[in-house]
Amino acid sequence: MGYLKKTVGQAEPTETLDRIDHSIIRELQKNGRITVTELASRVGLSKTPCQVRMRRLEEQGYILGYVALVNQTKLGSNHIAFVQVTMSSTSSKALKAFNEAVRQIPEVEQCHMTAAGFDYLLKVRTSNMENYRMVLGEKISSLPFVQQTSTFVVMENVKDVESQLM
Repeated sequence: MGYLKKTVGQAEPTETLDRIDHSIIRELQKNGRITVTELASRVGLSKTPCQVRMRRLEEQGYILGYVALVNQTKLGSNHIAFVQVTMSSTSSKALKAFNEAVRQIPEVEQCHMTAAGFDYLLKVRTSNMENYRMVLGEKISSLPFVQQTSTFVVMENVKDVESQLM
């Protein structure tokens, strides 16, 4: 069964995607700048039906948007650390306060609530260890209800979306 985006993280049933819809999504994930004509050719449609399907996939929330993937190393942000965060409280109020505050830290690329021995896992990107220590000490550690953090520094980026393009 397919899903219609209501808000991030919530979905309700809608029509099922077929093989062509899945092909369109896969091709756009490989190259979001592909022309509609080329996309239509790759999925076995003519241009207009392909455009109609793309628009429907966007409207139903399957396609959330199109972005440029950048080389973070060339931009000087090649230091990656994963941070486990343990909360002093996991009440709804505490989680909401943490979620709102962590979204304001630009160095935090990703934040995931976990079902583990800790509450959140953050992916933090900075220019170097010194910069990371500042972000951890002045920003992450002072987030609401943070009790403890543990850091895991990335030594080599083996696989992610950006590394697959290089």
